[in-house]
Amino acid sequence: MLLSPHRRLAAGAGAALIAAFAGTLVPATQASAAQAPARTAAPAPVPAPAPAPDMAGITAALNAAMANGAPGAMARYSGPEGVRSRTVGVQDRTTGEAMDVRSRFRIGSVSKTFSTVVLLQLVDEGRLELDQPVNRYLPGLLPDDRITVRHLLTHRSGLADYTDPMFEHTVPGFESVRNRVFTYQELVDLSLALPRTTEPGVSYKYSNANFVVVGMLIEKLTGRPVADAYQRRIFKPLKLRGTSYVHPDTRIAGPHVHGYLHPDEAGAPLVDSTEQTVSWAQSAGAVISTTADLDTFMSALMRGRLLSPAMLDAMTTVTPTDTANTRFYGLGLRRYDLSCGTQVYGHTGTVQGFYTYAFATRDGRRSVSALANTSNHGAANTALGGTLEAAFCGTAKKPAASARSLQETPTATDRPAERDLPERH
Repeated sequence: MLLSPHRRLAAGAGAALIAAFAGTLVPATQASAAQAPARTAAPAPVPAPAPAPDMAGITAALNAAMANGAPGAMARYSGPEGVRSRTVGVQDRTTGEAMDVRSRFRIGSVSKTFSTVVLLQLVDEGRLELDQPVNRYLPGLLPDDRITVRHLLTHRSGLADYTDPMFEHTVPGFESVRNRVFTYQELVDLSLALPRTTEPGVSYKYSNANFVVVGMLIEKLTGRPVADAYQRRIFKPLKLRGTSYVHPDTRIAGPHVHGYLHPDEAGAPLVDSTEQTVSWAQSAGAVISTTADLDTFMSALMRGRLLSPAMLDAMTTVTPTDTANTRFYGLGLRRYDLSCGTQVYGHTGTVQGFYTYAFATRDGRRSVSALANTSNHGAANTALGGTLEAAFCGTAKKPAASARSLQETPTATDRPAERDLPERH
């Protein structure tokens, strides 16, 4: 039966009255709580501002690299304070041209992070899986089906580093490959001719062979040279105009830094190692860049511009590489724990005549890239690592290890730099 308009109005008014009355019948405990003074939540702690970079400390680190055999050195910091850079020494010993922060140089194993980004993008696209055997994608390449894609990226495959015997004698070894062009397969064969270093997945053992195989995976899955993948997926989107992959060309285009290799013999003259194919490394170490481009790349990576959140989390999930638990490796990415508690992510690089550091904070807001134009002289590499403490910890950084109690917690830069290639000094 339909209600008349009058009866519908009366019913509605009654319902409203009942609802209003019910609203006054609250439990005693609720009423007491309503009468108690309101308590506001404690304000969230405001994070302490990041320390300003210690530019004097950065300069001191660059000078220390020079004091240990580098003709020149430079560093570029980027952060909320803006961009700051420092240079010392020369980038060309023949002309005396001063080091220029805009110049290009060979970044060595920082290339591994570029290669990893490309491969993880392919994972994001569903074209391979990290925990599948490498032989699933490159049938018959490796003698052990237990070696996975993840093992390559974390240096836990057990594949021997062919550069150990290749550069046992530094300058003769370099000269024998300076102009040589290798295939990926030839480099893998050099590794497989050596004893395996560990069972797959058991322990970390740095090996350039891992990232040669990464290059092979990229080319197999894309059907294009690795240079094309770098260009389309990283260089062009990030506008890295000073970054290139010119293998097997030997030249660095445009204004560039000359690299100088220390011979094994004490007192022997430095060898200009600038021009080379870097074919012995390829996807493990043949990229050319600038400090500005490296800052842009590392910051963009940490800000999530190149990978999905899941892949970036995988890349930054690390395990220790030393017993002091201050140096770690994820997927093609190092993490260093600094004296002020800051953790930075990036990579080191060594190629004949060049030492490189390129690191950023996890939020990507601060980054630093540094170069010394020498190699086979580890003290210069260690000294260059001092730019990280100065850039990210500012003047709050701890004093040098020699001036501290040996019982204090060590930091990533307290000990000699990690080696990406064999060294004699």
